Amino acid sequence: MKTNLARFSIGVLALSSLAHAAPFLAIGDSAELFVTGTVGVRADDNIFLQKSGSSDTIFDLTPGLDLTFGKDGQIKGDLTLAEAFSTYADNSNLNTNLFSGNFNAGFDDGKMKLSLTTGFNESNQNTVDNRGLTRRDAFSIGAKGEVEVSEKTSVGAGITATHTNYKRSGYADSDDYTVPINFFYKWTPKVDLSVGYQYRSYQTQIGQDSTDQFFNVGARGEFTPKLNGQFNVGITTRKLNGGGDDSMLGLSANLNYAFTEKTSLQVTASNSADTSPQGAQQKNFSLGGTVTAAISDQWSLRGGLSYRGIDYGTRTDDYVEGTLGASYVLNTYLNFSGTYTYRNNSSVISSGEFTNNVFSISANLRY
Repeated sequence: MKTNLARFSIGVLALSSLAHAAPFLAIGDSAELFVTGTVGVRADDNIFLQKSGSSDTIFDLTPGLDLTFGKDGQIKGDLTLAEAFSTYADNSNLNTNLFSGNFNAGFDDGKMKLSLTTGFNESNQNTVDNRGLTRRDAFSIGAKGEVEVSEKTSVGAGITATHTNYKRSGYADSDDYTVPINFFYKWTPKVDLSVGYQYRSYQTQIGQDSTDQFFNVGARGEFTPKLNGQFNVGITTRKLNGGGDDSMLGLSANLNYAFTEKTSLQVTASNSADTSPQGAQQKNFSLGGTVTAAISDQWSLRGGLSYRGIDYGTRTDDYVEGTLGASYVLNTYLNFSGTYTYRNNSSVISSGEFTNNVFSISANLRY
């Protein structure tokens, strides 16, 4: 425990001293290299997300680098690299160091938009689908583009591929391929209507491979002076390689409403088919809202609540997650944050139920 506290204290002192160092390293005229870092501590009362929880205190240290380029050009991009060290006070066998690297690049000349993303991320965090600190690696790559066809119309398309490799038995490695195509019509100067189609192929080592098709209509843009975002609604069909077809309402939405200049609400919603890491078929309905408020130039508050209904065919689990947090900006390079997270999963299966409370504080640097 003393060693963990010492590491945490050293990390905080290092961030404090670096906050007054040179803000960045310029590479040529349009590229900048930033040093990033996070030092944090978490109090978690259910580290494995089980019905009977085991608690622990976790110390986090995440040094990294962030390279940005093309600040004033049509081609812009960003490369981030980080190594996350997590040290458990009571369960040292759970200590990990996890690498993440992500690259994003985009081109925009006003009539054509292109983007490329790729990343490799090691993780050991819990989710409602990955419990017990399940180690996994995910590699993803994707590209998308949109081109203006006429003054009022444009067409967009893309492709994304993700390979997930699990390091724990009972969880399935998977390959996920998604291809969306959308046609946009400028209904007003600020709102586009759309007609779209999305193809998805999911291949898994446990359970059945599946093919999804999402036929949809939607809209995007600034709907009112205070409301903007995008939504798509339609029909999703799923075909399993072992036989069987199903259809459901498909939904994807992300909307932002500005109550005031400093207070806003973000609402997300989705309804889609999926496959769990254990190979079980799912229908997922999700609805969430997050309120953020800037109470001063330095202080901001946020609160969020989300619900996910997970339909397994023979049962439906209800997962609820809530967060409360505050952030304090010391200067351009250094900020502090504190967050409380509540998680609860209700299920007719006793082993599927859990409740989780996590309190965390962190110092975050970028210079």
